[in-house]
Amino acid sequence: MNHSILARENAAFEGSGGVSANNRSFGFRPAFRNNENGCIYASRFADGRLAPIHMIDGLPDELVISRSANGRVTSVKASVQAGFTLNGDFYDREQAASLAIERRRAHSPASVRSLLA
Repeated sequence: MNHSILARENAAFEGSGGVSANNRSFGFRPAFRNNENGCIYASRFADGRLAPIHMIDGLPDELVISRSANGRVTSVKASVQAGFTLNGDFYDREQAASLAIERRRAHSPASVRSLLA
């Protein structure tokens, strides 16, 4: 996992709930899962603050494979997967995109009208 992979994933899920900008309103938070052990990590800036998008700079050292000359994380283990947390559960990008569609439908004007009828 590196910055290029994150950019490709963002492009692949552009316009869907598989990117932070399109699922934040539903409560999703960008996160990473280490598929070797199932540990989940909130996306953070290098200084530890929560990040609103996927940032590998804040991942723990045990996941880091390489850093730039100035210490910025350039790649992490291949077992690290970008996704999101919601209510303590991890969702990969595809799952988050699907759930965002369901939530949009549930809150659409037609759905609200049917509940009021």
